[in-house]
Amino acid sequence: MAKSNKGRMPRLEDVADRAGVSHQTVSRVINNHPNVSKATRTKVEAAIAELGYRRNTAARSLVTRRSQTIGVLASELSQYGPANTLLGVEQAARNAGYFVSIAALREVSRDAIADAASHFMDQAVDGIAVLVPHSDTLLALDEMRLPVPVVTVGSLGNSNVSGAMVDQRRGAQLAVEHLIGEGHRRIGHLAGPQDWIDGSERAEGWREALLGAGLTDDLLLQGDWSAGSGYAAGRKLAADRSATAIFVGNDQMALGMLRAFAEAGVRVPDDVSVVGFDDQPESGYFTPPLTTVRQDFEELGRRCMDIMLKEIEAGAAVSSIVVTPELVLRASTAPPGGQAPPVGKASPVDAAP
Repeated sequence: MAKSNKGRMPRLEDVADRAGVSHQTVSRVINNHPNVSKATRTKVEAAIAELGYRRNTAARSLVTRRSQTIGVLASELSQYGPANTLLGVEQAARNAGYFVSIAALREVSRDAIADAASHFMDQAVDGIAVLVPHSDTLLALDEMRLPVPVVTVGSLGNSNVSGAMVDQRRGAQLAVEHLIGEGHRRIGHLAGPQDWIDGSERAEGWREALLGAGLTDDLLLQGDWSAGSGYAAGRKLAADRSATAIFVGNDQMALGMLRAFAEAGVRVPDDVSVVGFDDQPESGYFTPPLTTVRQDFEELGRRCMDIMLKEIEAGAAVSSIVVTPELVLRASTAPPGGQAPPVGKASPVDAAP
């Protein structure tokens, strides 16, 4: 890092002198204030890079009376969705100039959530993002009435807690509507745990799409998000052979199901079509490549921090945001007894702004 001509670390005033602007203008650029021209912003950013200036967070905290820290309460980080949601929130917080303090729950209970919240309060966090996608989480948070903004990531929140989520139900509907459009009439679902908001919402989306098309919703199997549970369900379905298509609650379970079908000689998609959820990086390399619903975790993280910062800095009211899911078409789906369509993407569904 560069130093000034007196050997000290560069200060905001040094950046202002180098860029030929006021220190207020430098502050606006650093804080992403919209009322700065593109030319001025470029000039200030060049001066920051040249001098190696770094914001003095401790000094800023003294002025703003904020810790510049966001607490993130998380669980189930071994799963692809929660882990990538955490990365999205952490990146968005860092881009906004905030540190992140993470508390990972070993179990989801009111006492565990209360202990983590107390830990965050001891750290004087400015807000808390909650990545605990279980049905009891909102109730526990509502009872606590924490004195800082709280944003649940994975649910819509309530009258006291803001929320940011991917439209899980509509994502499931996209998957099932695609299968119906291919001509399937017997479509099963391997669901994730129903105490997970994601699991219950995806199951409801599957059911609503079927009933809306006049089809039955009686082929429901229960999984636990693991490839092992997908494999076990796949063995049952391979023996039964009553379904021509399966919507699977996540890509990991779909992976296990594909393995079970392959071992039983059930061809995908000729004998049965399979759709997953998440679009984890390996999904395009499954055998066959998996049609799945993509979640934009980076966008979810940005939306969470948008809500958080508005509440911290402007005292904005509690609000909710829904992020758009997207169906990604690959080779694991086709008409009954037919060939897979060309690989591509379906149009994203409309969602609340």
